[in-house]
Amino acid sequence: MTLVKFAVPKGSIEEATFKILERSWTRVVKRDRTYRVLLDDPLISVKMLRPQEIPNLVFAGLYDVGITGRDWVKETNSDVEILLDLEYGKIKLVVAIPDSYHFKSLDEMILAYAKKKKILRISSEYLNTTAKFIMQCKNYKKLYGTKTPVIVTPWLSQGSNKNVQIFLSFGATEAKPPEDVDAIVDVTETGTTLTQNQLKIVETVVESTAVLIANKVSLKDKSKRGKIYDIVTMLRGAVEGKKHLHLFLNVKEENLDKLLHELPSLKQPTISPLSEKGWYGINTVIPKSEFHKMIPKLRKIAQGLVVHEPKQILALEEIKRDEES
Repeated sequence: MTLVKFAVPKGSIEEATFKILERSWTRVVKRDRTYRVLLDDPLISVKMLRPQEIPNLVFAGLYDVGITGRDWVKETNSDVEILLDLEYGKIKLVVAIPDSYHFKSLDEMILAYAKKKKILRISSEYLNTTAKFIMQCKNYKKLYGTKTPVIVTPWLSQGSNKNVQIFLSFGATEAKPPEDVDAIVDVTETGTTLTQNQLKIVETVVESTAVLIANKVSLKDKSKRGKIYDIVTMLRGAVEGKKHLHLFLNVKEENLDKLLHELPSLKQPTISPLSEKGWYGINTVIPKSEFHKMIPKLRKIAQGLVVHEPKQILALEEIKRDEES
């Protein structure tokens, strides 16, 4: 089997990424002042990169798989395969404007600025996503048709509509309005930072989470495909593990049927007779969301409840179907 190159993100979702890596592999080593990460699988080579770069690098085949935000896959328009939603790094990409502005949408601003013959200036890291969102606005289409907003970076300006301009932000985007720009398109988790900077959200552009992506050519390569799906298996197991609880409990024979009727299970519980006659041990995995409902019932009919959060739940048969498809 060939070495598989795996890009993981450095920056805002780095800590959460390492938590899921540590749940997925038994040994994860990141040395200080290096971008190399060691797993206990010699056939996986891991390197840390900016999440903005990962979709293009995976698309280009420099890496076989990578973890990045769904927002950056959309922004870079990279033709990669999304294999798994990792369910962390949840953010919204939003349009925010100063509190003092009366507008309820970006489309309202586009019309108002056009009527006053003012240039509408917007700041964002997400140049392509912002441009596409603007061009879908009803008033923009009516006023400017298919003209593209001017995108301004320190090294390049492109686009044909100078009336609406998007400026590349290198960070602290929330600090730009109202002196430098009229609106921003920026990521937020809670909206707190925007509120602290006297900004209000008027629209959500896209919602995003961290995803595992793959190069489409690598997926077809028989020497890499198996190892790629090993990675999918391990990460999916960690995602599912956080959603479930592993229960061990004892029950009298007279209460066994009642307990089994009440007890949710991932598949079917394991039932074992105990050394004391008339007692059984139950071993099962349940959805974490069901646990609080079970406690009153278990108190009445069971004993010796032990609860663990599983590190992983590996749905091997499901991954096998995906790999073979």
